Amino acid sequence: MEGSPPYLFGTDDHPGAGLRVTGDIDAAAIEITVRGRWSQRLGLDAYAVIRKCLTEQPSAIIVDLVGLDDPFAASATMWLAVNRTAGRLDPPARVVLCLPPATPLAGKLRRLGAARFVALFATMPQARAALRRDLPLTDRLQLLRLPPEPLSASAARNLVGLGCSTWNLPGLLHSGRSIISELVDNAAEHARTDMAVTVWRRGAGLHLSVRDGDPTLPELREPAPPAGGRPQDVRGQGLQIVDAVAAAWGAMATADGKLVWATLRAPHRQPSPAQP
Repeated sequence: MEGSPPYLFGTDDHPGAGLRVTGDIDAAAIEITVRGRWSQRLGLDAYAVIRKCLTEQPSAIIVDLVGLDDPFAASATMWLAVNRTAGRLDPPARVVLCLPPATPLAGKLRRLGAARFVALFATMPQARAALRRDLPLTDRLQLLRLPPEPLSASAARNLVGLGCSTWNLPGLLHSGRSIISELVDNAAEHARTDMAVTVWRRGAGLHLSVRDGDPTLPELREPAPPAGGRPQDVRGQGLQIVDAVAAAWGAMATADGKLVWATLRAPHRQPSPAQP
């Protein structure tokens, strides 16, 4: 995928002109809004952003094209390419496009047969509702309204343990508990708001997320060198553990704060030696 983690998407610091990335915790979906006149530059920016978002291995990506001005439907082939890329993930991610049915882009997509591969909706509420209906609830465990206090990290670790036991992922237990503890502690210390913790099964991997009410995105700090023989100040450096252990991690804005996430993938099993 593009670049290296963390992948940070805020509401006021968009990755490219005319682009906005937000998260929908209820559907494990990423929402990408593309606005303005379609151009080669906007297309390159949009494709790069989507590829970064796919590192989260979301269940779905909703692309909001209602505000896109594409009179010649030049972007049609790119959305089909995005769908192919998402389909190669393990497990595959679903791509949903939201655009008015009377636009040239919608017409071209229909002529290309895109409706057989990509879900098309006229409005974002329709797209969100459809995804929630299709969501496999057995793949999600969640704790809502955890207070910003030390005991919340323990509750989150227990949730990861339950997930690893339920989904038979013992190899991710230690790393998953470590990561969720750091994410919750970080939210409790810096956001100081109630939080929601979600543990998802993504194929043979885990996706962990913590949502809080502070829109400020996390900052990955360099380890502090020792000064005068005194112990290092480790405050704010818990994300170093997340960065070292997670396959990918990042944060994005939500309607009421932010969502910080990390993805863990099952270790590859070495083949057993051949028996003589």
